[in-house]
Amino acid sequence: MAIRDINKTKKPYIVDRDEDIYIGIDMPFHRGNDKNGMFASTSTTLEAVKVNVLNLLQTELGERVMQPNLGIRLKQFLFDPFTEDVRVAIENSIVDTFSYWLPFVTITTLDIGMSNDNNNTLRVFVEFVLNRDPTTTESVQVTIGE
Repeated sequence: MAIRDINKTKKPYIVDRDEDIYIGIDMPFHRGNDKNGMFASTSTTLEAVKVNVLNLLQTELGERVMQPNLGIRLKQFLFDPFTEDVRVAIENSIVDTFSYWLPFVTITTLDIGMSNDNNNTLRVFVEFVLNRDPTTTESVQVTIGE
């Protein structure tokens, strides 16, 4: 998970040009090749951020040890009637959490809905860009309550 650098003292934005430099660990965990290390790694910043977005959306608030503020409380909405107020509350929760934990990401599209076949399954689609490279778009979709 990304760490906020308020004072801008850490390394600047990493340009993904060297194939021998890895940014983060790919999820779900799986064995990497010998060059890659023990676990498979992401080789671009966009891939690493996509993994971070997926992890943030799938982490329930309070689930992470020593970081009780990390995550989003999406499971609490599973059995509520899916009204416009609930959709807006979920959207606000996601936007607020992203602005705190992933301030270098801008959400361009956020689609929230209940699954058509099962009313107790929440579907979240997020399309985002990195603030440093707004021309490259990436998206993730998670389903809560499967």
